[in-house]
Amino acid sequence: MDKKERVNRAMKFDSPDSIPVWHFNHNQTEGDILRFELAVEDDDGPLRKNEWGYTWRTMDDGTMGQPAGPVIADWDMDAGFRVPEVNRARRLHGLDEFMKSSRGHYLIAGMGLTGFTTYTFLRGFVNAMIDLFDADERVTRLLDSIFTFECELISLAAEAGFDGVHFQDDWGTQDSLIISPGLWREVFKSRYCAQFEHAHSLGLDVWFHCCGNILDIIPDFHEIGVDVMNISQPNVVDLTLAGVLLRGKQCFMAPVSYQTTSISGTREEIFAEAERLYRELGTGTGGFIGYVEEYGSVGMKPENYQSCIDAFRILK
Repeated sequence: MDKKERVNRAMKFDSPDSIPVWHFNHNQTEGDILRFELAVEDDDGPLRKNEWGYTWRTMDDGTMGQPAGPVIADWDMDAGFRVPEVNRARRLHGLDEFMKSSRGHYLIAGMGLTGFTTYTFLRGFVNAMIDLFDADERVTRLLDSIFTFECELISLAAEAGFDGVHFQDDWGTQDSLIISPGLWREVFKSRYCAQFEHAHSLGLDVWFHCCGNILDIIPDFHEIGVDVMNISQPNVVDLTLAGVLLRGKQCFMAPVSYQTTSISGTREEIFAEAERLYRELGTGTGGFIGYVEEYGSVGMKPENYQSCIDAFRILK
């Protein structure tokens, strides 16, 4: 069974020979999944300008950083705003080499930071929260421009021969959703549904990364077609309840917690936590994918990183 088949079988509950593992940012080819990033940036260095126009400030501690400031802090600035161009040649630069080196992996097209996360970077977080309660047509127009652009990237991913697309849109705090589940359903559910239907119509699987406690909307994501739901902070989600709701129906992906066990745990504790994730979310015929990210920037030791890989690889 090659890596692509292993992943496909896990998603379809069709008895993979082992648990697929995604090595996200280190030794990627050793995992079952490879990602090619479709998002582009204009500048390199500590201050990088994203294609949406916001400047990304890299942190000295090696963490991912944050936007330096909003692009449309005031709606008067909206007149100068432009949606990025797809620019196929630039966006797919290096794709041929990537495809040749894939060696039977499952191939994902990364969409960068997406959806409402992009909106918050354009407007600023406080403005974005206020906007959700405002009937201003400029809010709807900006949201729709983001989701429409992402549909263009989905089309590009299908044309380029990828197996799936990867969204990254964080909706949770440590305790709950950023907004109420009702407001999320009112404003965002139909927009995501249209994107996912578009991806499926082109033969692409949908992978959705979400940080925080997102339990309230995990069933919604399942309903509108997410193929792999990445619970990125399993330490803040009631996994038992998530499993009761969707185990055996939804394919989940999760790491050993980057806030707790994978950073400060022993090898034995890491193995026990990986087993718990699988027991709560997976089944004997599939439905679970392990996720491993090197996090030395927040104190992960090399031996703990390796233990996370080893722990997922022995699961059956």
